[in-house]
Amino acid sequence: MSPRPRLGADSGVDINSLRPAAALLLIYLHHDAWHLPLTVRGSSLRHHTGQVSLPGGRLDVGETVEEAALREAHEEVGVIPAEVEVLGRLTPIPVYVSGHLLHPVVGCSRERPKFTLASHEVERLIEVPIAFLREPERVLWEERTRIVPPQGVMNVPYFDVLDARVWGATAMVLAEFVALVEELEKSG
Repeated sequence: MSPRPRLGADSGVDINSLRPAAALLLIYLHHDAWHLPLTVRGSSLRHHTGQVSLPGGRLDVGETVEEAALREAHEEVGVIPAEVEVLGRLTPIPVYVSGHLLHPVVGCSRERPKFTLASHEVERLIEVPIAFLREPERVLWEERTRIVPPQGVMNVPYFDVLDARVWGATAMVLAEFVALVEELEKSG
């Protein structure tokens, strides 16, 4: 689910110079189906305005990746950290455009959280059934102009879910999660 061509190691940016960030991929049962919350980022934010993302942000000094993911989910959408069982981490993803190394954390809640949106950070919440992400017809492509050097056109894959286009690092995290779910199902 990465754009082609993808700005990466050849960008001249040292991955060790990227600031650590964390995001929470929270799964919960709702209407007899597993869901996860995504946010549409508010228009007043510095980075990724209007994009669909997982709740998350930068690590505070002395904070673990898990603590940051839970704190950010609490601040952005009202998830209560004590009600989340952390299951583990997915592969860190460099986000060169914003200068972050994103550490995705997977958590599970026994019931649907009572979401409360931080209006300055989150424009709206999208509750996505995980089954949607497993439907091949939900993965589409579009051409976009890269806004950072090297400028040019790139082909961008995205998940088309509930009137939203989920692309970039968020799509990569979701694709890895779906692949793990499918692996677990195959292994029994």
